[in-house]
Amino acid sequence: MLKIKKESDTTYTFSLQSESGQTLLNSIPFSKREEMNRTIANLKVLIGQSSVFERKTDYNGKFLFTLKDSEGKILGNSMLYSSEAGMENGIKNLKTSISLLPDAIGL
Repeated sequence: MLKIKKESDTTYTFSLQSESGQTLLNSIPFSKREEMNRTIANLKVLIGQSSVFERKTDYNGKFLFTLKDSEGKILGNSMLYSSEAGMENGIKNLKTSISLLPDAIGL
């Protein structure tokens, strides 16, 4: 599920959630809604590229990933996971969630 939020008069974000309602990815802030819309429209193409997911470990030993565009710009961050397997499952669920998005989102 895709949720779009207007953070301020000039900032928009989106989040992608699993069917159970768990947040899989929170986007970076976008200053223009059109830029955010283009990014969302590009997600299906991006998830086919393994290089767009950067796996990380934070200073507390928790796992997370970032989603990047084809130029390496960060588009969003995942929640924290207690295990590497949980993070990999989060990536798998995110790919599924994105693949289920309609091709033409009424934005």
